[in-house]
Amino acid sequence: MTKEISCFKAYDVRGRIPSELNEDVAYRIGVGIASYFSAKSVVVGYDVRPSSIEILNALTKGINSQGAKVYSIGLCGTEEIYFATNHLETDAGVMITASHNPADYNGLKIVGKGAKPVSMDSGLSEIKKIADQSESNLLAEPNMEVVDIKAAYIEKLLEFVDPNTIKPMHIVTNAGNGCAGPTLDLLEERLPLKFTKIQNDPDGTFPNGIPNPLLPENRDITSKAVIKHSADLGIAWDGDFDRCFFFDSNGDFIENYYLIGLLSEQLLKLSPGDSIVHDPRLVWNTVEEVNSFGGIPTISKSGHSFIKEVMRENNSIYGGEMSGHHYFRDFYFSDSGMVPWLLLVENVSTSGSNLTHLVKDRINKFPVSGEINQTVSNPEELLEKVKDHYLKLCPNIENLDGYSLDFGDWRFNLRMSNTEPLVRLNVETRGDIDLMKSKTEEILNLIEDLG
Repeated sequence: MTKEISCFKAYDVRGRIPSELNEDVAYRIGVGIASYFSAKSVVVGYDVRPSSIEILNALTKGINSQGAKVYSIGLCGTEEIYFATNHLETDAGVMITASHNPADYNGLKIVGKGAKPVSMDSGLSEIKKIADQSESNLLAEPNMEVVDIKAAYIEKLLEFVDPNTIKPMHIVTNAGNGCAGPTLDLLEERLPLKFTKIQNDPDGTFPNGIPNPLLPENRDITSKAVIKHSADLGIAWDGDFDRCFFFDSNGDFIENYYLIGLLSEQLLKLSPGDSIVHDPRLVWNTVEEVNSFGGIPTISKSGHSFIKEVMRENNSIYGGEMSGHHYFRDFYFSDSGMVPWLLLVENVSTSGSNLTHLVKDRINKFPVSGEINQTVSNPEELLEKVKDHYLKLCPNIENLDGYSLDFGDWRFNLRMSNTEPLVRLNVETRGDIDLMKSKTEEILNLIEDLG
């Protein structure tokens, strides 16, 4: 009797090595992937974690056991799997990564033909069911063909901008010792940009800490480097570089919320009347900007597979999450950590402005708390208690993803993490930064009292 696999999440696989994810589990998931997609070929890539190679080999054995061929594109970012699935015309793609989780975790991000995502509602539960019922044969030999898609991938990225319009500028980049470094090195050869690279070399021991620039404590090194080198811009990525984060020339961290509006404006100028997908955590700035440029704001539950599904349903040109994921119709409705900064550099070059001025008015008009994570004993129960606390104020309540409560001059979203015992809070106001700060403190105190 095989043991039920415990590391399947809402829209990917992620678990501790080796108690939750190991060679046996990876083999059985490989069986599930190949069987569910009736796959003749699957492309696989991996991040820099020490466990990635053993997971790759075991996963490959499982896929091979169902008669499917495996292409390996080696060390890469998640978006390279999205590209390779299309470029190689495979039936499925798998990225071996735990993104920004600690070094003793790993995981799998799975897509079907055309990089179409799977979640628990659209295939992942079926893959789990097959894997749960499968046996592994780790004595088999993995059979894979190593394929180099880097040059073609770089060409795809450069389709989003006109390199001839990009002006020389100085950019600090922080790959966090994840997988972004090799891609930056290749892009550097093609663009008139000066890079000051920090933590650029891939290192799965993460000697400078887990690459997650969304955490305030991880931003300081990039901010200081921008100031030290008098750079025009700073960019940082998470481990598998499907999320990117921005710092202006003052070293100030710019919330991705404002980048969503900025990129929406840029893309809607080229494709007026199109749909823009956004998540419910912070909404006012995005809705106003999309409407003002003739677009259609379309809300979706947070999470990459949910955003992608809504984008495909609406043929949306772009989707953005304030967590740092940016999705593009012309990149297979998938997220990229490289396309956003290329578009921003083009915007800065053609507008003659800089990031500070491009977002200053929007920050003043809709100040935000930024996402604040709080560990609680029972996240689901806490959400209900917080909602009930505010019912007497008669807010407009939505429950697409956690609870969003709108009081007219301020609103907040409180949602559970999909992977950890956390609740995530975002607060925004209409031009009143003091109100934003006071309401953020009020809710955090309430969470502490209730949770």
